[in-house]
Amino acid sequence: MLDEADDSAGISRVAGGIAVATYLEQLETPVPVVDLDRLAHNLDRMAAYVTLHGLKLRPHVKTHKSPRIAAEQLRLGAVGLSCATLREAEVMSEVCDDILLAYPPVGAARLERLARLPQDVRVSVAADDIQSLDALSVAARLGQRTFDVRVEVDLGMHRVGVTTPEKAVAIARHIDRTVGLDFAGLQFYPGHIRANVGEQDDLVRKVGTDLGAFIEALTDAGFPPRVVSGGSTPAAWRMHEIPGVTEVRPGTYVYNDRTTASIGACDWDDCALTVLATVISVSVKGQAVIDAGTKTLGREPLRAEGDGFAMVQDHPDVFVTRLSEEHGILDLSRSSWRPRLGDQVRLVPNHVCIVVHHFDEIIGVRGHAVETRWPVAARGRASNQDFDNAPSKPRMV
Repeated sequence: MLDEADDSAGISRVAGGIAVATYLEQLETPVPVVDLDRLAHNLDRMAAYVTLHGLKLRPHVKTHKSPRIAAEQLRLGAVGLSCATLREAEVMSEVCDDILLAYPPVGAARLERLARLPQDVRVSVAADDIQSLDALSVAARLGQRTFDVRVEVDLGMHRVGVTTPEKAVAIARHIDRTVGLDFAGLQFYPGHIRANVGEQDDLVRKVGTDLGAFIEALTDAGFPPRVVSGGSTPAAWRMHEIPGVTEVRPGTYVYNDRTTASIGACDWDDCALTVLATVISVSVKGQAVIDAGTKTLGREPLRAEGDGFAMVQDHPDVFVTRLSEEHGILDLSRSSWRPRLGDQVRLVPNHVCIVVHHFDEIIGVRGHAVETRWPVAARGRASNQDFDNAPSKPRMV
């Protein structure tokens, strides 16, 4: 229980002798803060979109890595969750009984952890290689379970996925005759579609045409896909235009970032997560130094038109243009704003997923008031399972 304890401003609480911030100005920076109203809007917007177009939503947890956010996505109608790591799958099995590992199931250690997920969790995987399926079958037998397998197809990202319908049919046929595996359908990641949402027409049409060839070949071979799953926040709002798609797997939409706003996949006011940072030096003319460097923001360039690694939310003509591990340089050359030593700034990062993975905790705010906080429980790689008490445990709701 928190006891009230007034400081000189009357704005702090004490828990166990440790001051708990109640306003942004009291937070030690750098720290990720989420506008709770914007978060709720983003969650509602995607839930409404898939409902309107008769699609199923299986959001990717790689962005938030939080059971709290996942539980809200499920409450709003998501049919399950998508994960990239076994850590994510293990943590999310506490709130969800239908999980997709949207990452190649390769490697003995990864397969063993996959097999040991709770028995009452339905587990799907994506695969693009027959050899990996034989190892997956061994894992299924180890876990005394059946895995739903989706054939991953490459529709332009050129990262993973089979490149021809003939290969997809061969994999589906192998799944069909392999113990412990059940052919579920197709999945693709249109990560190559990063143009402005209004300029994606040609790429979206090509994805639809190419996907149609895979669906037709599988259907003709006796393996009609019951699931056809597409991902990616930048293209998520166009998935209803692609014939055959039944499910979408966006992740970034929960918080959004500078990239999604720059390409029109959201409004700037939909960027729910910002990094709160402090100006720690103004000694060099034309710049200010903040306490957010690569260990906070990462070093990913903007995958849209624009400069730098982050933008100051209230000063859109000011960017973080240089980074050290713990220092970020704000370029003030295009702005009349001159921050003072100790000022706080809120940064819209280029890629929000990287930022979240750097922190143990997220702070939830409304305006300048701190209302709540939650752990980034699925970050890292370590196991979250108590295998001695496997295979099942109660789920938080």
